[in-house]
Amino acid sequence: MFLSVFDVFKIGVGPSSSHTMGPMSAANRFLDLILSNEWPRPSGAQVAAIKVSLHGSLAHTGIGHGTGRAVILGLMGEAPDSVDPDKMDGIIDMVERIGRITPPGHPAYQFQPKTDLIFDKKQPLPGHANGMIFSAHDKDGRLLLKRIYYSVGGGFVVTDTELEQMRAKKNATGGVRVPYPFATAKQMLEMAERSGLTIAQMKRANEESQRSQEELDRGLDRIWEAMRSCIERGLKVEGVMPGGLNVKRRARRIHDKLQEEWRSNRVNPLLANDWLSVYAMAVNEENAAGGRVVTAPTNGAAGVIPATIRYYEHFHEDWDQKGIRDYLLTAAAIGGIIKHNASISGAEVGCQGEVGSAAAMAAAGLAAVMGGTPEQIENAAEIALEHHLGMTCDPVAGLVQVPCIERNALGAVKAVTAASLAVKGDGQHFVPLDACVETMRQTGHDMSEKYKETSTGGLAVNVVEC
Repeated sequence: MFLSVFDVFKIGVGPSSSHTMGPMSAANRFLDLILSNEWPRPSGAQVAAIKVSLHGSLAHTGIGHGTGRAVILGLMGEAPDSVDPDKMDGIIDMVERIGRITPPGHPAYQFQPKTDLIFDKKQPLPGHANGMIFSAHDKDGRLLLKRIYYSVGGGFVVTDTELEQMRAKKNATGGVRVPYPFATAKQMLEMAERSGLTIAQMKRANEESQRSQEELDRGLDRIWEAMRSCIERGLKVEGVMPGGLNVKRRARRIHDKLQEEWRSNRVNPLLANDWLSVYAMAVNEENAAGGRVVTAPTNGAAGVIPATIRYYEHFHEDWDQKGIRDYLLTAAAIGGIIKHNASISGAEVGCQGEVGSAAAMAAAGLAAVMGGTPEQIENAAEIALEHHLGMTCDPVAGLVQVPCIERNALGAVKAVTAASLAVKGDGQHFVPLDACVETMRQTGHDMSEKYKETSTGGLAVNVVEC
């Protein structure tokens, strides 16, 4: 089982990896399919119009998550990792005004967002809670091509056929051969013991079987730079976040107070927690505003890992760039195990799969750079995940704001606590990480759909005047 670090950490835009980045990528895939020879095109038929329907969680919370906007941008040829956030509104306004999409390399296609983009809340698709149907038609309205896509978390998109193959093979990458193909934490620890390598070293060996060391290091540095830039932007911007809840940004104000305390040398017993929290909140406020973020492993949980890396820089005098790379590699190894054996999708297993997974990954990465053994790292991940089990995904008004922003702050605090506890132990513990991951999967399976990113239960319906 191999899931690249660049699959786990993907640069994109907010507010949601599954509801924003995934649908944008699905639209990209459908455009590529139209130009390909991979479908039986009737003789002389030309695509003249495109229609899209959103189902399940995408339909219920798609407006708050910007799913419709993401589909329009994707159909205009924009990709999550390259779209300019400052130009998105203009692109969408143009499509709504002219009723056509004009992706590069394609003729113009008719697309009226008000009638050709349907939020179908009545008909969920069978494969996954985040389902989409894209269809292409000729000038007379005849259906030429239809594809079902599922956004399965973290920006990953698969067709219905690919989803069936994934579930049959339990291998999302088609069987890439790597030196250390661990699919479980138990296998990971056994391979570490036999090889004498750290988790980061094994993950690096797997990555370098697919790309050069220089390419890997450049990519890792680019990921951290994007995360760090997101923190810095979030610490500078004030105002009200979009969506109608009138939630104010708080990161800059809290940051300014912490800076004042830092300069005055006033005693603050919660100093580390406060910095962790403000870093995480800065990222998730940027995400909520549709800014540039990195899936870690999702957008809704994007603040936990950057906050803990920035904490590592802030409070560990021996930090260096190699440490940050090792952190990301270790965290990606844990994230791959969780995704392979359970889920990182809030629409599938609730927020335990998003912030819970992020906290486990962050705890593992931090334990690694604190000198933890593979057993201590696995223990750190288990502690962090265990104490997120059962967490629901119930965003108020379908927006990734309440309780998501503060939830990332608390996830970061739990991650640091878990890493600290683990490295002070000997790595021996009662609940294996694999058992905790399986418990998360079972809990998500049993969880009511109204608590899985549909905004039909929990805080989403119990907050006054929401």
